[in-house]
Amino acid sequence: MSWLRIILLPFAILYGFIAWVRNLLFDYGILPSESFRIPVISVGNLSVGGTGKTPHVEYLAGILKDRYTIAVLSRGYKRKTRGYIVVRQDSSAEDVGDEPLQIKSKLPEVHVAVHESRRRGIRALLHEFPDIDLLLLDDAFQHRYVTPGLNLLLTGYYTPFFRNFLLPVGNLREPKKGAARADAIIVSKTPKVFSPLDRRYFLKRIGRYHSKDVFFSRLSYKKMLPLTKETPIEPPGSIKTIFLLTGIANPTSLEEYLKTLCQELIVHRYPDHHTFSEKNLLKLQKEYNETISHCKVIVTTEKDSMRLRDGALLKVFEDIPVYYLPIEVVFHEDDKLRFNNLLSNFLSRYG
Repeated sequence: MSWLRIILLPFAILYGFIAWVRNLLFDYGILPSESFRIPVISVGNLSVGGTGKTPHVEYLAGILKDRYTIAVLSRGYKRKTRGYIVVRQDSSAEDVGDEPLQIKSKLPEVHVAVHESRRRGIRALLHEFPDIDLLLLDDAFQHRYVTPGLNLLLTGYYTPFFRNFLLPVGNLREPKKGAARADAIIVSKTPKVFSPLDRRYFLKRIGRYHSKDVFFSRLSYKKMLPLTKETPIEPPGSIKTIFLLTGIANPTSLEEYLKTLCQELIVHRYPDHHTFSEKNLLKLQKEYNETISHCKVIVTTEKDSMRLRDGALLKVFEDIPVYYLPIEVVFHEDDKLRFNNLLSNFLSRYG
């Protein structure tokens, strides 16, 4: 442990104590938690970002949208507004947040809204859209004022919660034993080739904190799509250099994937949900223009593309091919069948 972590350790202990007391108050009903008449599925994590919650919410909405009228509720992290807002396809990331906008862009038939209070947000959604019969909560594991019917906890393959520490020493929002509240744990962002040895290791380590179902998923990267009107629809067949512009919590798996598509990967990495400035993009433009390469492109993530919709920003990339990379969640081996059975059994309780 570094000297900085040792210095911060007392603060982490204090933070953990406060989180423990808060959870205890909910466990004993001193702080109220509300249930709703329709099925509510929460997707969350113990850490601060980086586990792929939103793609998993999209996975749930995608496989259930033909059977249910679905609403997704998020707090709209880093939006510049407050209160209840229904997300439209032409909304801005500044108003509703990048992740809710991404969900609405990919699944226009799903109701998407933001509210910093999950209880008030759910009530507002059910009042405005009384036909809703399934609610998905994005990033709500610590928001215990609502009792979900199914509580899904994600942990990343590269940064699992059992190898992490409480804030501010590490990235955990609450003690590791909080994992016991989950109805199931999903180990996300695993490699495409996932060995039985790896599986046994994760099951053993997670088993110290959680005794229910554990599933394993990965991100599947889809065909690159043009971000600007000037960018060709089809990316070049043979790319030598990729410039990655990203503001996500943990881009490790993305970087590993892009390295398989090119000879040289140059990364411009910013903090999660970073609001890109013209200065950021001009810096990238300068390096792009100065790099000698017979075939080069700029690539960003689907989430980041939501924050790059501003026409004034995109003018920086005139005459430069810029693509974004859509993703989707894929479950390993028999995990897909087991996970879908878990969903079916849960939803069957509501008739």
